Amino acid sequence: MIRVRNLRKRFGHKRVLSGLDFQVEKGELVALLGPNGSGKTTLLRILSSLSRPDGGEVLVGGYQLPQEADWVRERLGFVSHQPLLYGDLTAEENLWFYGRLYNVSDYRQRAANVLDMVGLQRCGADLVRTFSRGMVQRLALGRSLLHEPQILLFDEPHTGLDQDSVRMLNDVLLHMSEQGRIVVVTSHDLAQVANLASRFDVLSRGKIVASVKEEKIDLDRLLMFYREAVRLRGGERL
Repeated sequence: MIRVRNLRKRFGHKRVLSGLDFQVEKGELVALLGPNGSGKTTLLRILSSLSRPDGGEVLVGGYQLPQEADWVRERLGFVSHQPLLYGDLTAEENLWFYGRLYNVSDYRQRAANVLDMVGLQRCGADLVRTFSRGMVQRLALGRSLLHEPQILLFDEPHTGLDQDSVRMLNDVLLHMSEQGRIVVVTSHDLAQVANLASRFDVLSRGKIVASVKEEKIDLDRLLMFYREAVRLRGGERL
């Protein structure tokens, strides 16, 4: 599970997270919504141990951050705006590298399985620097799944994807959730997450200001819920 209490983070004089509380249970697929600058990416970076909080309590998979970051990283997959891939390596070589890094047994077979899962089985021997934006995003998704993590964090994963890639991504995320894994997705595109998430949290001015649990919520209702939550807190609109 993920449990965050009174989380605080500043960058210089700018307060990004201000006493944020957030919790996700096993099997939940949570869409984290909010305007630019609301702290969504900062929250995911802290949960993934890439950034240190200024205060508060952060537990991921039962381990405390930042003190037990190594244990958290073994159990977590993260797709951010940076794909964390090597352009001068092939798709296979990138996955082999991460497979060895995570001590994945039979990492070559696991890499082949992951390439098939994300629809890149024919591109395994191609250099990543020759890939389109959508193909890089597919491979980044595969990298995050390689070690079969129990917790998955995705920062705007639909950006730059064509419709086939969006369907593939959504199928993978739903499958991971159905397996009992924790999935957290940030998004500016409410249409993509309306039929995907089982819970929608709105982050505005450094706090979760509203939350609703509802699978396959109507897009118009989700948009009204979002706008009302942000308006009442004086934030920006999407």
